[in-house]
Amino acid sequence: MSAVLDIVSIVLMTLGGVFCVIGAIGVLRMPGFYTRMHAASVIDTLGASLIILGLLLQSGFTLASAKLVILWLLIFFCSPTASHSLANAAYSRGVKPWEPDQGASSSSKN
Repeated sequence: MSAVLDIVSIVLMTLGGVFCVIGAIGVLRMPGFYTRMHAASVIDTLGASLIILGLLLQSGFTLASAKLVILWLLIFFCSPTASHSLANAAYSRGVKPWEPDQGASSSSKN
């Protein structure tokens, strides 16, 4: 049973790391502020949750697992709240959402 638990834990942590890397690439590749922020907040919350779940499987029922649950709750609630506040502040300061260049799209139709 321990080998299966180790394999599931490693898969979850690896998957979480992959999602964090995808979120980092999204921050670099997305065109506008809001799309970058969305890539960072959603994917990193998922990635951190998967990593913490994998660590929970490794730690068993100990004090460390209770600390991991508290950390997960902090990330789960604070990350979306912070990104919402950041988007709200940017919108109130006049940051416009990204729009594709209209000239490039109309010239490709001809």
